[in-house]
Amino acid sequence: MKVIITLITVLTFMMPLTSDVATNLHDFKVRDIRGNEIELSQFKGQVVMVVNTASKCGFTGQYEELQSLYSAYRDKGLVILGFPSGNFAGQEFESEEEVAQFCQVNYGVEFPMFSITEVKGSNQHPLFSFLTTADNQDFTGDINWNFEKFIIDKEGELVRRFRSRTTPKSAEILQTLETLLQQ
Repeated sequence: MKVIITLITVLTFMMPLTSDVATNLHDFKVRDIRGNEIELSQFKGQVVMVVNTASKCGFTGQYEELQSLYSAYRDKGLVILGFPSGNFAGQEFESEEEVAQFCQVNYGVEFPMFSITEVKGSNQHPLFSFLTTADNQDFTGDINWNFEKFIIDKEGELVRRFRSRTTPKSAEILQTLETLLQQ
């Protein structure tokens, strides 16, 4: 009985808040790339860009622009959160260590990276269930590929969503970030 209670306690601690409870980004807990639990409420008051990433994709070069954005805007209140995923043609490494090393060595990534995450399908992480169904001015629905971008305002509300082909430093994204950072 003690083992079962301990297991339930551990599993409960590891589970993120579900989208049934979530009203915005700040309601979630996730695991970073080193396995630490992170409460996304720590980003209250910051503009957040959530990106589902992959290390072996035609869009992987977007890491360079993501890091450039982060370097340019982090002191103004922008944080970028990278969520590696192998959901699309298995284009991600199998371990967080490999992902972290790849991102650091090839792109000098300094923005927060998280554990390998299911961003679609029956095992979709609750954060991505929330992000893909939250109202915004662009669209809702499943993520189509790696490097989709979700821009969240300082209060934790999804404001804009961009597909993979829209680069991190596109005019649309830069305008959105500038506007939100000034609010």
